[in-house]
Amino acid sequence: MTLPLFDDDGAGPAPAGAVTHLGARAVVLRGAALSHLPAVWPALQAVVAQAGFRHMATPGGRAMQLALTNCGALGWVSDARGYRYSAQDPATGQPWPALPAPFLPLAQSAAAQAGFDGFAPDACLINRYTPGTRLSLHQDRDERDFGQPIVSVSLGLPAVFLWGGLQRADRPQRVPLFHGDVVVWGGADRLRFHGVAPVPDGTHPLTGAARINFTFRRAG
Repeated sequence: MTLPLFDDDGAGPAPAGAVTHLGARAVVLRGAALSHLPAVWPALQAVVAQAGFRHMATPGGRAMQLALTNCGALGWVSDARGYRYSAQDPATGQPWPALPAPFLPLAQSAAAQAGFDGFAPDACLINRYTPGTRLSLHQDRDERDFGQPIVSVSLGLPAVFLWGGLQRADRPQRVPLFHGDVVVWGGADRLRFHGVAPVPDGTHPLTGAARINFTFRRAG
């Protein structure tokens, strides 16, 4: 499977500009990142060059499937001490790369379209999925203010987003995500369980054999 680079065909069966409603305060904005990519992609590459992808350890001592990095004033980290946000990259002891200027219009416009005006993210977690990797159902609970939304951008290989309920046992919806899609959730949906099914084999001309997902949050 091969997929296009920046054009709207990468948004999959739903045209760019379409909106898929997942809940009272949760939407998929189809193709919403595509017009931002010519500026966002090189900025993302610069972040990764400064703070490379790495497999952090879970609190139980196992290596995470996903490779990740961060940018912004705070970065999400995991080790034997638990999950938390830190102003320093634990690999270098230096601050995480600053949130690139091209990221903000993407995050803020998507949040506003979903009804969350004035979103000011201070953290961006960047995950790299290779074929076969997945993300188990979880809640985003490490942020201080649950009144702020989550804005999640998908690039590269398609994936199935698992959109659950407020209890882990709730059966999740299976929501296809494609290159350029942006998921925004907050309000009554802020603490929904969510995850990603194993990413299928394939290549994309922008990301290669990978899905890149970066998630904006107000962590501090």
